[in-house]
Amino acid sequence: MQDKLNEIKAKALELISAGDTPEKLNDIKVSVLGKKGELTAIMKSLKDVAPQDRPKVGQMINDARAEIEKNLEEAMAKLQAEVRNAKLKAEVIDVTLPSKKPVIGHRHPNSIALEEVERIFIGLGYEVCEGPEIEKDYYNFEALNIPADHPAKDEQDTFYINADMLLRTQTSSTQIHAMENEKPPIRILAPGRVFRADEVDATHSPSFHQIEGLVVDKNITFADLKGTLAEFAKELFGEETKVKFRPHHFPFTEPSAEMDVSCFKCGGKGCRFCKGSGWIEILGCGMVHPRVLEKCNIDPKEYTGFAFGVGLERIALLKYEIDDMRLLYENDVRFLNQF
Repeated sequence: MQDKLNEIKAKALELISAGDTPEKLNDIKVSVLGKKGELTAIMKSLKDVAPQDRPKVGQMINDARAEIEKNLEEAMAKLQAEVRNAKLKAEVIDVTLPSKKPVIGHRHPNSIALEEVERIFIGLGYEVCEGPEIEKDYYNFEALNIPADHPAKDEQDTFYINADMLLRTQTSSTQIHAMENEKPPIRILAPGRVFRADEVDATHSPSFHQIEGLVVDKNITFADLKGTLAEFAKELFGEETKVKFRPHHFPFTEPSAEMDVSCFKCGGKGCRFCKGSGWIEILGCGMVHPRVLEKCNIDPKEYTGFAFGVGLERIALLKYEIDDMRLLYENDVRFLNQF
């Protein structure tokens, strides 16, 4: 048995000396000292030894185990130190090298354009407010003087959730909420996302943004509307910008108009940007329809008001001379980095 013990110990020490990874040392430990290891098997056979020899043999087994365990611990500590030193060497930091510059995001073109529009109207005394994107049919259509048989209510243009709820098609619905909850004078700007069942192309998207403006007070006239929007256009596109109004029709305003601005690229002479006309269509506007005021319990004989709506993407496309609306939503960093 002593010869067997010496053989196991010598073999184990040789393997430990040759072990070059922690995994190999663990394998040696299991094969020699584990539950089914060689040394454990000898320990189990101790019952077959004569009683008077058991203490001596048991001591020999314990000594062999202690020596093997000591060598395993020393070898393992040495290997772990080598791995740690190699890792520290590989991860050493040269403090003299320039630091990596962090990549910082910036505002989206839509956000830049919206902040500019809000700055202008806040300077004119407007309050920025928001309305729900999931809207009742009443606020999106009926209260805005859009009857049930109006083409805008066709399911091909509107995303309906059920018979009474829909994804709003215009931020004009925010006007109704404002007039219901506030008493005149009212002066608000309502930016927000709207939804329409449009095909995606260079100028259309099923989801885009509008900015709605509303003023309600005594003695408000179309002249106030023209003056406000002319000032807005000059602030946004330059002091030399001129405006012109063309008659139009919107169910919730009467009279209604569309406003054009003189081309800020060619100064109104005609170019590719304005398609040779010298003018660029920018927004729709008009005097708030008396029926809309009545729906909100505002006396149209005492109060009048004007409203206007402009597409946020429209402003961004014009201001930054972008040809395709889809670029605003494709998250191409090469495009966005230009802003």
